[in-house]
Amino acid sequence: MDPVSERTLRELIIGWVLERAEANGGFLHREELLSFRHGGERLPLIDFSRGIRNPAAFSATLSIVSSAHGPYDDVESEDGFLHYAYRSGDPFGGDNRKLREAMTTGAPLLFFRKEQPNIYTPVAPVYVVEDYPEERAFVIAFDEAFRYFGDLRDLGEPQRAYARRLAKQRLHQPAFRTRVIHAYATRCAVCRLHHGSLLDAAHIVPDSHAGAADGLDGAPTVDNGLSLCKIHHSAYDQNMLGISPDYRVQIALDLLAETDGPMLRHGLQEMHGRSLHLPARRGDAPSRERLAWRFEQFRQRA
Repeated sequence: MDPVSERTLRELIIGWVLERAEANGGFLHREELLSFRHGGERLPLIDFSRGIRNPAAFSATLSIVSSAHGPYDDVESEDGFLHYAYRSGDPFGGDNRKLREAMTTGAPLLFFRKEQPNIYTPVAPVYVVEDYPEERAFVIAFDEAFRYFGDLRDLGEPQRAYARRLAKQRLHQPAFRTRVIHAYATRCAVCRLHHGSLLDAAHIVPDSHAGAADGLDGAPTVDNGLSLCKIHHSAYDQNMLGISPDYRVQIALDLLAETDGPMLRHGLQEMHGRSLHLPARRGDAPSRERLAWRFEQFRQRA
């Protein structure tokens, strides 16, 4: 495949992956990735059994996969980059050759976090920006600009802060959304809306909360999240809607007293007193301690 055709196909694939993931609620199922077709031909976007996809017709790697073992991915360094280990075998042949070609040409890649069996969070595009032979690892960045910054170990603090911020925005937050929305079976915990593209993962304790005094923090864990449709997420963030530690929905008194159109009546007022829709797994249920902390913020406003 000539370079222009390959680049065009990569961009088409990345666009399809992001669009499909958004429709699902931020993630894709394994079968969707394996059954992708182009020009009437099947073109799997991940490998059936390995963590790297190098189609024969492509000069450079198309996608890499890493399994998640906690809130954040284990290949991520504190520097805000992904450190992806060489594939086994010849460090200059096979899969490693195609990863190095992606670095040389600046080819955009797909990165997938395998959150749990058959569920993948896409992050794209990403770029191979550095090769550390002494670590037997490639460095992958969330912005192509890092290809031109020289030795990444010598970055200034503004560039380092930018890398960390990108990692949070493009890796941590999407992964949190996947875990939460999948735990709630792609439904709003308040109104049961079942359209993934209209659902967000709302923090109970905000991720900006340091928690030094109360012992709580805004960890990106499922028990600190709620799957909420966009209107209920916004209402929750503004303390117009609260959720008590016994999983009951409460609407602020001033909103209950208002008279307005059907959205206020059906979308908010009729939610008052409802029981929360909970995840099937007990361990994924929202933390009562965190809900109590957040409900106190709602009570002060209400």
